[in-house]
Amino acid sequence: MNSHGDSGVFGAARSKATSWLAIAQTRLDLLRNELEVGRITIMRQLMLALALAFCVGLGLVLTVIALTLLFWEQRLLVVSLSGAVFWAVAVYLVVALRRRDTQPAPLFSESLAELQEDLRQLKAAADHGRTPG
Repeated sequence: MNSHGDSGVFGAARSKATSWLAIAQTRLDLLRNELEVGRITIMRQLMLALALAFCVGLGLVLTVIALTLLFWEQRLLVVSLSGAVFWAVAVYLVVALRRRDTQPAPLFSESLAELQEDLRQLKAAADHGRTPG
């Protein structure tokens, strides 16, 4: 074996394979980072939403109790109106959640953009390497 074999076809193939592996590793690292950031964001939002739901629920129950005690003579009206308001808000929230579910979130947008840029560069390099004729 001579030393020119490493700089010839095999060297070029090894160099190209190394480049592909480096690109794949970079893209996987980016994807892993996006997944981790997404997971942390979702967990934080979920904890805040649960705390908010608990506080709002407890506040509403205490408000209805206070209104019922304040307007004791009209307690049936106070409780009925409060129930109707809660049901109306619940229906609104269900509609809002369903509307939000139909709008897909752009998952992995950075990874997809990087992959598209890689493909563009590879196609440009492939077209540049061709000789006319």
